[in-house]
Amino acid sequence: MNSAADRAASLSRAPTKVFVYVTTDKAPLYRAIMRAFIESKERFISQLRPPEVFDFIRTSGLADPPDETEIESALFQLCEWGNLQADADTTAVSAVEDFYSQRHAYQMTSQGEAAERALAGFSATSGRESALCCSGLADIRLLLQELKQLSGLAELDADKIHRNLLVLRALFEDLSKTAQNFIARLEPRIDLQPSEARRLVDYGQQFIEELVLEADNIAGVIHDIEAAGLERLLQALAKRGIPQGMNAGEAAGADVYSQWRLDWDRFRIWFVSQPGFPSHSDRLRERARESVSALLSIIARANDQRNFRIDRANDFRVLARWFAQAGSDVEAHLLWRAAFGLCPARHLLINDATLDDRDAHDVPPNTSWLDAPPLRLSVWLRDYCRNSGTGGLSRIIDRSAEKEKLAAATQEEAQRLLHAQHRFDTGDRIRLSELEHLETGEFELFLDLLGEAVSARVFAEEPVEILSGDGCLRVKLEPTGDGREAMILTADGVLSGPDHWISVEQISANHAEGVSI
Repeated sequence: MNSAADRAASLSRAPTKVFVYVTTDKAPLYRAIMRAFIESKERFISQLRPPEVFDFIRTSGLADPPDETEIESALFQLCEWGNLQADADTTAVSAVEDFYSQRHAYQMTSQGEAAERALAGFSATSGRESALCCSGLADIRLLLQELKQLSGLAELDADKIHRNLLVLRALFEDLSKTAQNFIARLEPRIDLQPSEARRLVDYGQQFIEELVLEADNIAGVIHDIEAAGLERLLQALAKRGIPQGMNAGEAAGADVYSQWRLDWDRFRIWFVSQPGFPSHSDRLRERARESVSALLSIIARANDQRNFRIDRANDFRVLARWFAQAGSDVEAHLLWRAAFGLCPARHLLINDATLDDRDAHDVPPNTSWLDAPPLRLSVWLRDYCRNSGTGGLSRIIDRSAEKEKLAAATQEEAQRLLHAQHRFDTGDRIRLSELEHLETGEFELFLDLLGEAVSARVFAEEPVEILSGDGCLRVKLEPTGDGREAMILTADGVLSGPDHWISVEQISANHAEGVSI
């Protein structure tokens, strides 16, 4: 009969069934055994013997603790499935009989460890919705700028490059998960509450604004790093990945190079567009805009339902049904008084005298005032309630000063906007860097036009032409292609970014004349 180690070795050549132990009747026992090996490995203990596994199971709080025989049988079965492997245990051999006895020490296989860690991750994340967190785009841009500086050095510092790329990889993975989670949350759902939809819209606007501001800068730095020599960086990482003193050969360095190259290509596709293939950031921006519009529709419908006016016609139909279901005329009269509060005027004063008089003279409600008995008013009502107390009319507030102030502010705003439009009147297209300084009104108009043009652009290398929000200006933005930076001084600070050609045409009412700037 072959030993357990021989069976495990023969089964390792066959397709492993490392997830079978989760679906069996003894799944809790198998999971407890695998957790014992996981926790032992975290304490740098790779091998466990059956008594050590038994001690762990006994203190794990298992509902039906097994005996040592069941533990050994479970260990053998896990070896059959490929989760564990058994090695001969000769540490406690003191005689020939001990050597021939069947003693084994068990350790996890790589497949078994991967399966248990995957199940642990699934148990930790299933049924729990991931939280929306910060995108980390600004940190990615800063890391790339530092990596750009490192790539320009004559002698590369492989340790710093490796550290930056590791952090960049972690930030990029978080960004990808956040973006995927965000788009999944934006999918319209029937059970989505208006408050949650509002939070998603606010987060989406902040996320997209940050993406618009940072994506082009990140793409530009990526181009600069590749132009400075990306291959030098990856080759330096490949040499660093080969341990000193070990004859690893070129295969290990090639594996390290291939892995980092694959990571860089994934990162590049996320931010850099190609002709006919928009980047993932552009796809994300367009998808988010469509979904945010759908969420705003949900919020609008919820507000309409909350502000829905009372349907008087339906109320009257319900009231008519109540009248039809009344058991008698007395109940109908009570319902009338409760619904409308209208009573004959002779019932205004109700006291003992009027009640006695009503009982003595049974006057139907449809009796004419000419035929009805007179109404007896008390002395107090005649003396003190003869006239109704009415207050004076409220004073009409004169809003002339406020209207004049508002008209002056509107006129001033119109003049400032007109002056800002004339500020760009050069007769030809100009560079952003040639503007140099902008006043507050000029900067606000310029920033609105530039933001609309950048948002409408799909590829950073192609020109874009748009109309302003009011339809009065036609804006055309073209990349210069020389890699220059533009810096514009404003009252609020310095605006910097890639230089572009910009031209703005003022559209007249009849489209007959225009000013090119």
